[in-house]
Amino acid sequence: MSQEKNTRAQIRLPIILALGISAGIWIGATFAEPKNDRNDLKSAIYKLQEIITYINRDYVDSVNTNELVEYGIEKMLNKLDPHSSYITAKDAKLAKSQLEGEFDGIGIEFGILRDTIYVVSPLTGGPSEKLGILPGDQIIKVDGDLVAGKGVTNRDVFDLLRGPKGSTVEVGIKRRNEDELLDFSITRDKIPQYSVNASYMINDEVGYIKITRFAANTHDEFRKALQSLKNEGMSRLVLDLQGNPGGYMGAAINIADEILTDNALIVSQEGKLKRYNQKAYAVRPGAFEDGSVIVLINEGSASASEIVAGALQDNDRGLIVGRRSFGKGLVQMPIDLSDGAELRLTIARYFTPSGRSIQKPYGDEDEDEYSRDYLKRLEHGEFFSADSITFDDSLKYETVTGRTVYGGGGIMPDFFVPLDTSMTSTYVNRLFGSESWREFILDYLDKNKKKYDNMSFEDYYHNYEVSDNMLDELIKVGEKNKVKFIEKDFSKSKKYLKTLIKAHMARNLYDDNAFYKVINDINEIYQQAIQLFEEAERLAMRISEEQEE
Repeated sequence: MSQEKNTRAQIRLPIILALGISAGIWIGATFAEPKNDRNDLKSAIYKLQEIITYINRDYVDSVNTNELVEYGIEKMLNKLDPHSSYITAKDAKLAKSQLEGEFDGIGIEFGILRDTIYVVSPLTGGPSEKLGILPGDQIIKVDGDLVAGKGVTNRDVFDLLRGPKGSTVEVGIKRRNEDELLDFSITRDKIPQYSVNASYMINDEVGYIKITRFAANTHDEFRKALQSLKNEGMSRLVLDLQGNPGGYMGAAINIADEILTDNALIVSQEGKLKRYNQKAYAVRPGAFEDGSVIVLINEGSASASEIVAGALQDNDRGLIVGRRSFGKGLVQMPIDLSDGAELRLTIARYFTPSGRSIQKPYGDEDEDEYSRDYLKRLEHGEFFSADSITFDDSLKYETVTGRTVYGGGGIMPDFFVPLDTSMTSTYVNRLFGSESWREFILDYLDKNKKKYDNMSFEDYYHNYEVSDNMLDELIKVGEKNKVKFIEKDFSKSKKYLKTLIKAHMARNLYDDNAFYKVINDINEIYQQAIQLFEEAERLAMRISEEQEE
C-alpha cells in the first residue's frame, strides 16, 4: 500500500495552529476561570481541535469543515436549554431586522401563491406605494431574472427585494387585465415596522391596544396609542398580548412602567454570574397609572409578554384573562461572532415580582418533549377546562394584596376562557392552509373594489355581510387548489368563515385596526374580557386601598 507523504508545510501548519490556539486558550482560561474549570475547558477544546484536524486532513471524502462546526454547535446548544441558539451569518441579519424598528426594502407585504410572489399590500408611505404598485400584483421578474415558478421561498424574497437604502431593484409585474409585464424601477428606502398593530375605542370608555411583538420601537408606539385613546376618552384599557412571542425585555419593562406606579417591582433576573443579576422597577410617571386594565393572554403569549402579564398580575394592577401562557422564563444574551453569526446564550432566569419563575420544565431526556408541550396541553384538556391544570403547592406565591398565584410554567390567568372550537373545522383549516382564501379575496376585490370606494369602515363593520355567493366562489377556488369540499364542515363553520373573510377583506380595504375590530367579534377571550371590567375595577380599588394604608 502506498502512502502519501506530507510536505513540511503540511506538517507545520497543524502544529502552528495548535500552538496558537493553545496559547489563546491558556491566556483566556488563566485569567477567566477557576483552576479546575480551566483544566476541564482546555482539555475539552483540545479534544475538539484534535477531531476537527483529523477529519479535515485524513477523512476519506472531502468535507466542508464550517458546516461540520455549525452542526456541532447546534447539537451542543441542544444539550443546554430549549432557547440557547446559534444563528448563521446568513440568517443573523434577517433575524435582527425582525425586532428592529425599520429595515431597508421596497415596502410591501407579500405572499407566495402558486409558486409566485404576489403583493398583499404596499406599505403606506413606502417606495412601492409611491410608484403605484397594487395589491394582487404578481412579481414575475427581479433584476431581469425569472422568479415565478422557481420554488421561491420567503427567505429568497428577502434576499431579492431587501437591500441598502438608495439602491435600486428592477421588477417585472403581472397585473390583471394587462397583457404585458409592467416594469418598475424601485429605489429602496427605510421601511418602518410596527408592533402595535391595532388601537381603537371599543366604546366610550374602553380602549383596545394589540401588541404583536416587543421590538425596538414598541414602547414609543404604545405611548402614542395610549395618548391617542386617552384623547378619545379612554379610562379603561384592554391590552391584547395573545400570540405575542416576546422580543426585547427592555420594551416589556418600559410598557409595564407606563401602567405601574413608581417603585413597583416589574421583573428580576438571576444568573450564574453576579453581573447578570438585576431588578427592574417602575421609575417614571406612567401614562396610564390610574385606569383599570385587562390583559389578554393565551398559550402563544411568551417571554416579554409574560413579563408584562406577570408584573401587572403580581402587583394587582391588571386582571389577566385567557389561557395559561407559554412559559418561557429564560433570558438570552445575543453575542455577535467574528464571522457575522450570532449566538443567543441563556445567561439568566427571570422572575415575576412575587418571586415566580414562569419557565416551564425542560430536560435532556427527550429533545422533542419541550416542543410537544402544546400538543400535550391539548390532549390533557387544558385548553378547555381550568380544572385540568394542577400546580405544586411548593410553587405557591402571593400578589401584593395576598392573592394566590403559581409558578412552574407560564402565567395562569385570573379568569380562564376555554378555547372555542365549536365553529372551526378541518375544511376551513385546509382552505386557509392552501392560501385559497387569499386568492379569492385578491380576485374578488380586483373585480369589485369600486363598490367599496365610498364605504366607510363603520358602515362596513356594522352593515356589510359576506354573501353566500361569495362563499360559493371561495369553494370553487379551494377545489381548484385541491381542497375537497366537505358539506358538514362547511355548514358548521359558515358563520365563522364569513367573519374570517370579512376581517381579511377589511385589512385590504382599510387597515389592521379594521381587521382586529372584525376578527375580535369571534375572539372568545376578547369577548369575555370586555364583560369583566367591574372585576378589574375592584382589583384597582384593592391596590389603591393598600397604597393608602
